[in-house]
Amino acid sequence: MATIASQVILHPYVSQSLKFGSFNVGRDKLYRTIQYFSRFLAWFLLSRGDKVGAARWTALKSHLGIGRKLMRLGKPVEHLQAALRAASSTGEVGEQVTSIGRQLAYFGYLTYDAALWANAAKFIALKPSTAEKVTKTSNRFWLAGILFSITHGLLKAGRLAHDAKKLRNSGTWGEKDLSNEAQREVRQLAVENLRADTRYQFIIDLFDIWIPASNLGLVNVNDGIVGFAGFISSLMGLRAQWLAINNGKKN
Repeated sequence: MATIASQVILHPYVSQSLKFGSFNVGRDKLYRTIQYFSRFLAWFLLSRGDKVGAARWTALKSHLGIGRKLMRLGKPVEHLQAALRAASSTGEVGEQVTSIGRQLAYFGYLTYDAALWANAAKFIALKPSTAEKVTKTSNRFWLAGILFSITHGLLKAGRLAHDAKKLRNSGTWGEKDLSNEAQREVRQLAVENLRADTRYQFIIDLFDIWIPASNLGLVNVNDGIVGFAGFISSLMGLRAQWLAINNGKKN
């Protein structure tokens, strides 16, 4: 029995899960996934007339949302630093501008989001009308950040496609060119990996954009669609973070 317990507790997947959970960003990705699943499930249960079950999942969604706001209190400074680094970097102007815009938009979004947490924790007291304005401003920044990210992804995808085509067309053959050919294949693999990462983030953004757009009333969709979109994008973000933390290990 002790051997079975040891095999379960010391299983590599358990160790990887603990490592994942030891990072603040890992926990946030997990909580976000549960939060939007709760939002979808609450809508589903309510549509079936189960008000008690829906209220339970709605409460979980709300508490996870407040908890995630607390976990993100230092994030605005990180995005401000990222904007400054992007401004001092070299590269395509369009990509640089959209990267700066994205980081500044998320800085604004998370700054207003922190004020909403302080109000929910009763550390500050905002009037209902003021809290509503802060919420709308936060969502406007969030939407702007996603739009900048989508634009950045399109520009980067176009540049990488051009780079990949150049590498394919620059292929040379022959024994005397073997070293050059090896270098070209390494660069081509790197470009293809960047293209895959860019497409992956683009898909996440396409799901995420429904959330602030719905909160601002720009699209007329129910909580089920918003919850499902947020759940899928959260799962994708969770997977990407898992692979990043565990060095690409899937289990």
